[in-house]
Order: sequence, then C-alpha cells, then structure tokens
Amino acid sequence: MIGVIDTDGECAEWAFPAEPGAVRTARHAVRGALHAWGLEAVGDVTVLLVSELVTNSLRYASGPIGVRLERRNPAAGSPASASALLVEVSDPLPDPPRERVAEADDEGGRGLHLVAVSSQRWGTRHGKSGKTVWFELALPGE
Repeated sequence: MIGVIDTDGECAEWAFPAEPGAVRTARHAVRGALHAWGLEAVGDVTVLLVSELVTNSLRYASGPIGVRLERRNPAAGSPASASALLVEVSDPLPDPPRERVAEADDEGGRGLHLVAVSSQRWGTRHGKSGKTVWFELALPGE
C-alpha cells in the first residue's frame, strides 16, 4: 500500500512499505508526478535512479521507504543557480550506502555509480531515524 504524504505544488512525497512491489509503485508515482509537472524530459533518468535507490533500501532496510520530489526554482529563493529537481529516498537504516566498482559479471553494485554519473549533485545525510540519499537533476529549458 502506498502512503501519499504530500503532493502539493512543487513537492511530492510518498511512503512505501519495504515490500517487493515498492520499486514498481515508486516508479509509477514518480512518473505520474513528473508528468503532472510537465517534466517528462527528466522522467526516464529520474525513474531509473529512484528504482536503484528504492531497490537498495529494500535490500538492506526493513522499514518504510520514503520518496520525495522537489522542483527547485531559483526565482523562488533556491540557492542553486538553475532550476533543478531534487529527489530524496529515505529509509530507517542509519548506515550510508557505499559506492563500489561492479565487475562485469556482477548482477548488482551499479546503483550509486548510476546516481553519481547521471546527476549534477548527490549525497547522503543522517536523519532522526535513518538516512536519506539525495540527488539533483538539472531541468532543461528552465
């Protein structure tokens, strides 16, 4: 079951149970929000990176997984020099993820590398009960 926390204006936020269907449900929710905002140009890369991060959360954490999108607009007070999409994936596991080099035959280990090479900035931060992995994507034409 998906828990919609907020989908107001320039921000959308959901909570997903740590269950196998969470990745598919998160992809669908993110794609729907981006469509509603007219941001289909960054839809594929955003959905790919959210899929990777939610999969990591499912693999290592047992609690709810949060996904948050924020459309940042410098005219509205954002410190960034250009419009960007901020994406955050949170889970209750306090340990930060580790980027590793995957071998050619490895089935996993590429998620954080994809985030690093596909986003303009990314990082992790600790929260009250877990961690958040975030990334920013430039919004073309804004």
